[in-house]
Amino acid sequence: MPGVCRATPMDRPMVGRSVARVQGDGPWKTKPRIGGDLAALDKALRRLISRGHRLHVVYEAGPCGFVIARHLASHGVECMVVAPSSIPKRAGDRVKTDRRDALMLARLARAGELAPVRVPDLRDEAVRDLVRAREDAVREQRNARHRLKALLLRNGIAYAGKAAWTPAHMRWLADLKLPLPAQQIGFQEYLHSITESAARIARLEQAMRDQLPGWPLRPQVQALMALRGVQLIAAMTLVAELQDFTRFAHPRQLMAYVGLVPGEHSSGPKRRQGSITKAGNSAARRMLVEVAWQYQHGPRVSPIIARRHDQLPKAITDIAWAAQLRLNAKFKRLTARKVMKTKAVVAVARELVGFIWAIAQEVDSSGWQGVPMADAAAA
Repeated sequence: MPGVCRATPMDRPMVGRSVARVQGDGPWKTKPRIGGDLAALDKALRRLISRGHRLHVVYEAGPCGFVIARHLASHGVECMVVAPSSIPKRAGDRVKTDRRDALMLARLARAGELAPVRVPDLRDEAVRDLVRAREDAVREQRNARHRLKALLLRNGIAYAGKAAWTPAHMRWLADLKLPLPAQQIGFQEYLHSITESAARIARLEQAMRDQLPGWPLRPQVQALMALRGVQLIAAMTLVAELQDFTRFAHPRQLMAYVGLVPGEHSSGPKRRQGSITKAGNSAARRMLVEVAWQYQHGPRVSPIIARRHDQLPKAITDIAWAAQLRLNAKFKRLTARKVMKTKAVVAVARELVGFIWAIAQEVDSSGWQGVPMADAAAA
């Protein structure tokens, strides 16, 4: 629920479709609900400004995106966007209304207990929307494949080849004929949805490549491609989702942000750690785990990686090689202890975050401007 807060040295009010001003230890004044558009928000803010107070705006991140934050920033109003998952809440509080939310955000903002999220600029958010559109298309393709395989399984039809969804498998599907016309129609619709999703993914990936030359974060993308398993799509996904790496003072903060640190429930001398928290950015976490599978293989600079390294500073390529040595050794050490591969790869992904953070810091500190796209395409 969006919220707005007016800040003076002694008091702060909040608007969350409701307006409340907090002074001292409790609410001082509340207002009825306001409209959900920017015009209604501006009207409520002008009423507060007319009384001679400076505004400090706070609202929860959600489906509204960052439109409100950019709108208020353009009018010179200080605004902070907070993640709903980071807002402290009492365990026994089961009543939720706009007025109570506004009061809660006002009190927490006054106490300094709210951590703001980064507001991306329009270009960064546009690239991130494109990356997420590709991720949605991949998810739709995976679901369509599952539906088709379920149809064939129900009818006792099995593919005799080695791997599914290869060109040979697609040719076998194209020649497949089911016994009854109704089944054939359903089969063809499933197959058509798979080919459509594949074409959509190809279009979106090409659009991502077209956006890279003019993107201010291009140096970070090209630097991350020094790592094994991180090609253009993976690098753009990680940079689009995480964007400003310098806001993390330590790699452990970035590990926690992507939800790869273990949960913990410890008391006294007992320390109990459970599964990873899965907090923060889920898209970046999925991509990191996917990349981490590459480190089960022995360290090696392939010809493709070598061509990319030729265009990068030596400090970045040294970090990428150190990542191969350390992460492969960790993978072998964990599997030798009979740790499940799925757990081992998550642990490797967590340490991979540290190397990604180190590369981003190197790019920022050196001021490297990236490789011209013509040279990158030749590599």
